[in-house]
Amino acid sequence: MLIIGCDFHSRFQQIALLDTQTGETVERRLEHETGEAEQFYRALPHPVRIGMESSGHAHWFERLLAELGHGLWVGDAARIRAAVVRKQKTDTRDASHILDLLVTNRFPRVWRPSPVERDCRQLLVHRQKLVWARIRVKNQLQTLAMNQGVCIGRKLWASAGRHALESLALGPWTSRRRNELLQMLDELNSSVEELDRAVEEEAEKRADVVRLMTHRGVGPVTALAFVLTLGPVERFHRSKQVVSYLGLNPQEHSSGGRQRLGSISKQGNTMMRYLLVEAAQTASRFHPELRRNYQRLKFRRGSAVAKVAMARKLAVRLYWMLREKVDHAQLVRNAR
Repeated sequence: MLIIGCDFHSRFQQIALLDTQTGETVERRLEHETGEAEQFYRALPHPVRIGMESSGHAHWFERLLAELGHGLWVGDAARIRAAVVRKQKTDTRDASHILDLLVTNRFPRVWRPSPVERDCRQLLVHRQKLVWARIRVKNQLQTLAMNQGVCIGRKLWASAGRHALESLALGPWTSRRRNELLQMLDELNSSVEELDRAVEEEAEKRADVVRLMTHRGVGPVTALAFVLTLGPVERFHRSKQVVSYLGLNPQEHSSGGRQRLGSISKQGNTMMRYLLVEAAQTASRFHPELRRNYQRLKFRRGSAVAKVAMARKLAVRLYWMLREKVDHAQLVRNAR
């Protein structure tokens, strides 16, 4: 069997190869643009196990190995780096280190989504990027209107506010900026609406997503993103692991019997945390228990801390709904 430790880069990769039958080791650099890497892996006999750190720009490499039938293990980059004792870091050392972790059964393998799930994630990412772009455009238009004395807040996006914005007497370049921003806003609204319909259609196909949508404040976007981000819920044995996976757990530096907690770690999916905070604010307006918790924390610690705390509570609830395969009403009855 061949075992390969791969230090993957966007333009090349450094590998350390071990033949377990002969004990022969090979170190080599493979270029991507020239097709050298593809030719190398196509010429390898089976079976082959390849280990690499989790990173971007590697989807084509994963598809190639899946087509050839080679086994690819993707590892936690932070844990792989933490296992290095020496402070000298080179591509050759990194590849040899990954190979050593594979051979000694210490490789920190992580779960990888399927190609279909990865493509569905792109739908959510693309929609969220357009939503954030729309927010930036709206902020610019609000600033432009306020500079002209039109301070009507959210009413600016109603028909009367839009008419007031379009009828402002502006200079030539300011007028051009307003018109182009309004055109961009219309295009973004159209694209986001189309993607929202696509998300709703995808959510209806998944029973677990429909189950999460029974919780107030959780729509198809948040529910679908939560399911695709967590993957198989069996990976998590406790809700604390889910909270840590999403980066909603506090940082901690405790020693000598003294506990020191900081802000949340943010070691997780940024978009998922953003969606949970948004959904938690909506859920806090309709759910009595969440509303009481939010008001109490807001009085003690401020609204920012209260919002994140409600996002954590919401994530725990959604996790238990997935794990127990129950909707929100059944979850409440079971809790009682």
